[in-house]
Amino acid sequence: MAQRIVIENCSIATVDADDTEYATGHLVIAGNRIESLGAGRAPEGLENVGRRIDASGHLVTPGLVNTHHHYYQWITRGLATDHNLFDWLVALYPTWARIDEKMVYSAAQGSLAMMARGGVTTAMDHHYVFPKGSGDLSGAIIRAAREMGVRFTLARGSMDRSEKDGGLPPDFAVETLDGALAATEATIDEHHDASFDAMTQVAVAPCSPFSVSTELLRQGAELARRKGVRLHTHGSETVEEEKFCHELFGMGPTDYFESTGWLGEDVWMAHCVHMNDSDIAAFARTRTGVAHCPSSNARLAAGIARVPDMLAAGVPVGLGVDGTASNESGELHTELRNALLINRLGAHREAALNARQALRLGTYGGAQVLGRAPQTGSLEPGKLADLVLWRLDTLAHASIADPVTALVFGAAAPVTASFVGGRQIVENGRLLHADEDAIARSTREEARRLARLAAR
Repeated sequence: MAQRIVIENCSIATVDADDTEYATGHLVIAGNRIESLGAGRAPEGLENVGRRIDASGHLVTPGLVNTHHHYYQWITRGLATDHNLFDWLVALYPTWARIDEKMVYSAAQGSLAMMARGGVTTAMDHHYVFPKGSGDLSGAIIRAAREMGVRFTLARGSMDRSEKDGGLPPDFAVETLDGALAATEATIDEHHDASFDAMTQVAVAPCSPFSVSTELLRQGAELARRKGVRLHTHGSETVEEEKFCHELFGMGPTDYFESTGWLGEDVWMAHCVHMNDSDIAAFARTRTGVAHCPSSNARLAAGIARVPDMLAAGVPVGLGVDGTASNESGELHTELRNALLINRLGAHREAALNARQALRLGTYGGAQVLGRAPQTGSLEPGKLADLVLWRLDTLAHASIADPVTALVFGAAAPVTASFVGGRQIVENGRLLHADEDAIARSTREEARRLARLAAR
């Protein structure tokens, strides 16, 4: 019989289909699943209870789900701080093209640690820079995620359109078409787990329209569908990208993606800032998902994504940190607040998003776009026990009556406990399975080593 953990005396926001909430409730974990939850105290006479948690003063929510990131950028934070996307990429690609396995492992640890201690239980990484001779970068990222204890999707990226082909990356920073496809397939074969409680999954993820060939997009989509995995890329991030697509392909990004097989319920795209009505309708019709990255969009002056319109149309939308060279904080729980506030600067003003919609973006919406909604993203019996206890009875939040409003509108709430598949990974804001101070030292050393290499 699986050992049980009983959590009691807490507010609960389930983020289920009915947005069920309990002002004072309980939740029972059995093994790696949620066994039951409801109002009041847990049932009497439960057997094999290994632990009881009095969660008075806490809100329990599903664990946060991050849908877009670039972990390697942890060691290039704070650079090119006054650039738009294209200028920022041109400034940083020569540095990124010198990364190696040790740097990528350390950067992945830093990125994962920052998210995990802030309530992320399911994470992803879109890694697309594979310099020749740099080692097993995919393996290093997956190892870091496994050690941290988070559920993880590696979006195995690629680039084959360099400066000589009219792209942005330096020539030495890209792969060949055949090399990228072969390496992506090998990564799927070695690491992808399709099971219900999988800790590691792999997606096919050519980087962007301006860094990959049409053939890599087309054959990448065919590879993903042959292997039964998801597809991810950047789309419609900036006006410059839209101009690039019109000049090179004679059509906008969404039409271009559709022409290469890149719209569908197995696809999600990062940013999607510059979408017209027909673009949104195409995403809704095909159930193509969106990773909304509000802080990064603001940092790079990309614009405000039309998230309220996407949601109204039925487009699946989740939240993303994005790489920490364009969102130096590297946290997802602050994106709940930023998504709400930034979207209220758009056309819908105060009606754009409310606190519960923001929480849904960061939990169930993210699980949807990663293809994990049957397993995680909401608190329901039978789902994986991926959940967070947010402390809301301290100075920062105690005078806000509604706990979901406190979590979303208030300061970043402390994480008292975070569970992934019933295994606790955070306690009182500290990681249980990683040494944060050692990671800080390692990331500082690797950032300095990369800066020295790039300066040569």
